[in-house]
Amino acid sequence: MPDIVFVHPDGREEGFEAPDGVSLMQAATSYGIDGIVAECGGSGICATCHVYVDPAWADRLPPPEPHERDMLEVTAAVRRPTSRLSCQIRLDRQLQGLRVEIPDRQY
Repeated sequence: MPDIVFVHPDGREEGFEAPDGVSLMQAATSYGIDGIVAECGGSGICATCHVYVDPAWADRLPPPEPHERDMLEVTAAVRRPTSRLSCQIRLDRQLQGLRVEIPDRQY
């Protein structure tokens, strides 16, 4: 069960355990994390599950696929070097402790 921490734009942190095998977006929406809209339900076609991966974790994730890179070009909030779509991050035990920041807006 990975421990995941979401940092809200106001600095508030929410952490919880998530099951292996689900996407970070699925974990966030199941837990009720505000700021992860996930309008397309995880299809990778809307960019409303945009997050900033903590730099300490960014290199531990596989690089984004071309379709994710394309969607990251149209995020509502500023894109950063560690921007990712949370629907494209599959959780496993190696990601226990993952920290991500939620942008100030998804639209």
